[in-house]
Amino acid sequence: MFQTIRLHFLKAGLQTLIQDQGRVGYQSYGVPVSGVMDKKSAALANELVGNPTDTPVLEITLLGPKIQIQGDCQIAITGADLSPKINKEAIPLYTTITVKDGDTLSFGAIKNGCRAYIAVRGKWQLSKWLNSYSALPYSGKEATPKSVIEKGQELIIEVASPIAKKSIPKAEQPVYKNSERIRVLPGPEFEEFSSYTIAYFFSRGYQLTNDSNRMGYRLDANLIDFKPKREVISSGIIPGTIQITSSGQPVILMADAQTVGGYYRIANVISADMDKLAQLKPGDEVWFSLIRLAEILD
Repeated sequence: MFQTIRLHFLKAGLQTLIQDQGRVGYQSYGVPVSGVMDKKSAALANELVGNPTDTPVLEITLLGPKIQIQGDCQIAITGADLSPKINKEAIPLYTTITVKDGDTLSFGAIKNGCRAYIAVRGKWQLSKWLNSYSALPYSGKEATPKSVIEKGQELIIEVASPIAKKSIPKAEQPVYKNSERIRVLPGPEFEEFSSYTIAYFFSRGYQLTNDSNRMGYRLDANLIDFKPKREVISSGIIPGTIQITSSGQPVILMADAQTVGGYYRIANVISADMDKLAQLKPGDEVWFSLIRLAEILD
């Protein structure tokens, strides 16, 4: 008989979601990729508890949940440092933690980053939709009803045999800053912008506005001298696309972004830098560096 544990959410946190590596292959039907915002952190969390990479995790944003754990298990927490505690005692990030029946996992003040990831060793008892456990944006709870965590909710996990403790050395753990330089490639409409507008775009930093979320990061300034030359036919977009709205405001599309858009696309963030973006929060700063494709392939 399989042994199961339950995660009972005494508090849900600001935004606690079940995510995996994404709903790939359905963008042609208008379904966003979704999935974890910081893929590396999520993968590391699963690695630390011996789970396959595509095992779901809890993605928590800025303010963590409070979880009573019913049963013995192993967990790992990676990504942002939200001051995690077991029974009010601080626990380390990036290491395998053994949790006992009745323990309570909670979080405190945010120290750095934006999103943390909790992996639990075992098989999560959840239903997939379109080959993914990931929470859907918009009003998608009907398809993934358990993936948007609410107070009082319970998750059931079929636990696996314990593994030896693993840890990521402090020197190898990511360091999250309040200002990041992000590498981009030219977007499809790059040459539609004037040289002056392009120079301005790359010459300054931008703060993320409060109107930033898993769908997109809105930046705090409008481009100077931006006048659309023509209507743009709605075309395919992906996470990392940087659109410029009709008012000149840059928007970086993120994991839950729609699949088509009609704004000018000035640039695309390279996939290697999306994890850094995922750990920025409103008020943090982003700068852009234009690179050549050859620099990625070298």
